[in-house]
Amino acid sequence: MSDTKIIKLSLIFFMIYLVNSSPPEDPIKCSYNTNFNCTITNTYGAFPDRTICKAAQAVFPTTEEEVISIIANATREKRKMKIATRFSHSIPKLVCLDNGDQDGLLISTKFLNKIIRIDQENMMITVESGVTLRQLISEAGKAGLVLPYTPYWWGLTIGGLIGTGAHGSSLWGLGSSVHDYIVQLRIVTPADAANNYAKVRILENGSPDLNAVRVSLGVLGVVSQVTLKLERVFKRSITFSERDDSNLGEDAATFGRQHEFADFTWYPSQRKVIYRIDDRVSTDTPGNALNDFLGFRPTGQNLLAIVRTLEEIQESTNDAGGKCASAIINTFILKYLSYGWRNIGTGYPMVGFQNQVQASGTCLDSLEDASCPWDHRVKGLFFHQTTFTISLSKVKGFIEDVQRLVALEPKALCVLDLYNGILMRYVTTSNAYLGKQEDSLDFDITYYRSKDPMSPRLFEDFLEEIEQLAFFKYGALPHWGKNRNVAFIGAINKYKNVDKFLQVKQSYDQLGLFSSEWTDQVLGLKDGLSIVKEGCALEGLCICSKDIHCAPNKGYFCRPGRIYKDARVCTNSLLGTIDIQTRKTISTSM
Repeated sequence: MSDTKIIKLSLIFFMIYLVNSSPPEDPIKCSYNTNFNCTITNTYGAFPDRTICKAAQAVFPTTEEEVISIIANATREKRKMKIATRFSHSIPKLVCLDNGDQDGLLISTKFLNKIIRIDQENMMITVESGVTLRQLISEAGKAGLVLPYTPYWWGLTIGGLIGTGAHGSSLWGLGSSVHDYIVQLRIVTPADAANNYAKVRILENGSPDLNAVRVSLGVLGVVSQVTLKLERVFKRSITFSERDDSNLGEDAATFGRQHEFADFTWYPSQRKVIYRIDDRVSTDTPGNALNDFLGFRPTGQNLLAIVRTLEEIQESTNDAGGKCASAIINTFILKYLSYGWRNIGTGYPMVGFQNQVQASGTCLDSLEDASCPWDHRVKGLFFHQTTFTISLSKVKGFIEDVQRLVALEPKALCVLDLYNGILMRYVTTSNAYLGKQEDSLDFDITYYRSKDPMSPRLFEDFLEEIEQLAFFKYGALPHWGKNRNVAFIGAINKYKNVDKFLQVKQSYDQLGLFSSEWTDQVLGLKDGLSIVKEGCALEGLCICSKDIHCAPNKGYFCRPGRIYKDARVCTNSLLGTIDIQTRKTISTSM
C-alpha cells in the first residue's frame, strides 16, 4: 500500500475519532426499576467462562455510615456480599457471587465518589473508594499536586485499582503500583455481635494488615476511604523511538533504570518496538502536551462494526495475510497521529504536565453517537487479555522465546498488532502480600475473541504457547484484574506471604461472607479453576489434554508447543505444518 493511501486512511480514521461518545452503562441491572433480582457483568460484557452472574439485591451506599449499616445487616443474616465498581473493568469474576446463592448482595461503590480532603502542605489526598482515577487526577491537579505513577486508563476507581494491583510503569521511587502510595486506609469488615456485626478498621502505613488490604481482591471487606501520598506537580518529556526488536531482550532488563517512565510497545510480527523515552523535567520547560490516546477515544459505531466484521471474515477464512496488512495500516495510523497526543508542537520530545499526560480515556464522556471501542452494547472489539509480570532476571529468555515463535511463522502474531501490540511496563517489588514479588516487567497482550466460544482463533496455538511459556516456564505472576482461568492455575503459590494474607482474611471475615467459589479457587482454598469440558482450551478455561478440549471437528487438535514442549495447545492441522528440520534450525540459531 502506498504512503499516500495510508495517509488518506489515517485522515479518515482521525476524523471518525472526532465524535461524541455514549458513556458506559452501569454493570448492574435489576428487575423492574428496583434493586432486586439483579445481574452484573463487566464492561466487556463477558466473563472468562461467559456465565451470567446474579445477585438477589444491589445496594448503592453514599456514605461510610451506610456501608457500615449494610455490612452489619448482611453479617447478622450471614448473607454473602460482593463489591462492584462504577464501570467494572476487571475481566475475571471478582464481582460474582456463587451461582447457587439465592440471597447474595452486591455493594456498589458508584456513589462513594467524593474527594474528602486535599492536604497541600503534606501533599496527601483522601478520597472515597468509588472516586475514579480521572477525578483524583483532576482535583489533585487543581491543588498543584499529582500522583507520581498511575495506570494509563483513567476509568478505574481507586478502590478497584488498588484492589487488583493496577499500576503504571516505573522502577523509580516506590515504583508504579498505586497501592504502594497508600498512607492510610479505612475498611469496613464483618464483625461479631459484640461489635454490632460491622467494624471500621483504620490502617496506617507500617501496619502489617495494610499489606494485606493494599491488594485484597475484594475479599476482606469494603474499602471506604483511601489516603494517598502525592507530589508537587512536575512535567515530563516524552519521545517515542521506533527500533527493530533485535536488542529488546537485552534492553528490557535495563531500560527502566535509565528512564523514569519508560515502557515499550512491541509489534512482534513486524519485528519492531516503540521505545518510550520518558523522564521528568523542570516545570519551566516549554511545552503543554496532552495525552489523548487513540484507543481510549470515543469511536464511531459504524467504524467499530466495520473493523470487527473485517476481522471476523479474516478469522473465518484463515486470512493471515489480510490480518498482517490490517496490522501495518493500524500501526502506521498510530504513529502518524502521534499515538493520540495533542499539542506536540514541532515533534519530539513532547513536554507536558504530569496530570495532563499520565492517563487518558475521553470515551467516558457522555454524548450520543460513539462509544468506547470495547462497549459490548455495539458491534465492536471483543477480546481476550493475557497480562502477566516476569521478573527482570528472566525477561530476556521469555522475549527470545517469543521471537523464536515469530521466526517459525511470522504472520502468527499479526493479530496483536491490531490491538496495539504488546504493552510492556515496569513494576517494582511491593510490600503488599499479593503484590509484585520482584522488580519485573509487565506484558499486556490483547487479542481477538470469537463471539462463539466453540470457534477457534487463527493461530490459536501460538498465543496459548506464549501464555503457558509465561506462567509455567518463566513463573509469571498474573494481573489480578485481567486474564483467563489458565493464568491463575497454581499462581497463588508464587506469593511468599500468602499465608499472612489468609490470616488477615480469616481475622477480618471469619464467615467468608466476601468470598466466593471463584476467589477461593484463585487463593488456593478450593479446586476448580480448570473447567474441563468440550472446547475448554479455546477460551483458556483449561489446558488441553485431549483433542476434544480443542475443536477437532474444525481441524484443531491438542498438541505439544512448538518450542516449549511442556505446553499443550490447540493446533490447526489444516493450516499445514512447518518442516521439523527447519524449526530445529531456527530454534538453535537464535
